[in-house]
Amino acid sequence: MRPLLGALLLSSALLGNAQAEVQPLNRVVAIVDNDVIMQSQLDQRLREVQQTIAKRGAALPPEHVLSQQVLERLIIENIQLQIGDRSGIRITDEELNQAIGTIAQRNNLSVEQFRAALARDGLSYEDAREQVRREMVISRVRQRRVAERVQVTEQEVQNFLASDLGKMQLSEEYHLANILIPVPESASSSDIQGAAKQADELYQQLQQGADFAQQAIARSASETALEGGDMGWRKAAQLPSPFDSMIGALKPGEVTEPMRTPGGFIILKLIEKRGGGTQVRDEVHVRHILIKPSEIRSEAEAQRLAERLYERIQSGEDFGALAKSFSEDPGSALNGGDLNWIDPNALVPEFREVMAHTASGELSKPFKSPYGWHVLEVLGRRATDSSEQFREQQALSALRNRKYDEELQAWLRQIRDEAYVEIKL
Repeated sequence: MRPLLGALLLSSALLGNAQAEVQPLNRVVAIVDNDVIMQSQLDQRLREVQQTIAKRGAALPPEHVLSQQVLERLIIENIQLQIGDRSGIRITDEELNQAIGTIAQRNNLSVEQFRAALARDGLSYEDAREQVRREMVISRVRQRRVAERVQVTEQEVQNFLASDLGKMQLSEEYHLANILIPVPESASSSDIQGAAKQADELYQQLQQGADFAQQAIARSASETALEGGDMGWRKAAQLPSPFDSMIGALKPGEVTEPMRTPGGFIILKLIEKRGGGTQVRDEVHVRHILIKPSEIRSEAEAQRLAERLYERIQSGEDFGALAKSFSEDPGSALNGGDLNWIDPNALVPEFREVMAHTASGELSKPFKSPYGWHVLEVLGRRATDSSEQFREQQALSALRNRKYDEELQAWLRQIRDEAYVEIKL
């Protein structure tokens, strides 16, 4: 191969192509169990991360520092993807297309506009699809290996609601970012002192105006490092002690002093707060008659029957009696079509739309939904204080998220420690 390459280069020079360059070959940068990470993968992800950081307006850390962080993220992803492959997790084209459509919709774009936006950023649509597929596989792996193991009992929810911390943290949510200076499990006292010194120095730099996101990208060992440490919205109960009790005293923009945790020293930044207040839910008391098309009743016949029933009710016949005789909704027919008080958000859009435009005590004209043809009557409207239900749901979510975060970090450390990883850089 080498003589042939030399001949080709000589031929190129003789032809006057003085500007010809030899493109470097792709190479392995890390061996991860039964797979490898290539330089091209690292370069591509590095470009994506750099663009994301630039869009946030944050300063970029040195490329070699960022490259190490990106490579570590790729290693962790690769391990999880291999677990997914061994577990038989597959993402169908239909699922992937739906996910891409959802991403585009969240950005108020069509799929074609989304493709064009990627192209403007220098990103390939195919590469973006592959990255979404990888993230979906990883999500399902975590669901099976971590989320399914997280259990929260009713007693835990009630204990949490009764606690001072539960009452306090349910009133507010916190948008947080973090920086983790790691301490290995088998660390010596000098290792711990060294990490503590790094954390204190970093805290002083942050107090003097250093950019938190840039420092997180360059120095944090947290899973959210490449996002500038951004953890999203959290409840106080989701945070390890003593952060859970001290975060409420911070003002947006302030950071905590470094705190020792099992994984190392953590510094949190409060970005913003939200939440609190009474939760009021609108409810509607409604009853209906459902007529379904079938093998023996065409769509047109179902519509005509619904129209005849509407006319009979308009003429004075009892709605409840007709519902018991004709309605094909098994959940309400025996109750005269009564759905009781119901949250409109629990209903299909077609039903919800007609109900919203029907005054209390009024009858709707026949209309169609995915279930068939309906006639409905609105019996009343009310606003219900659902604060207690809302708090219970918040408590359940907070406890599950806290347990999930702890389990996830422990599991990620475990699979990283157990994997064979050889870095070739």
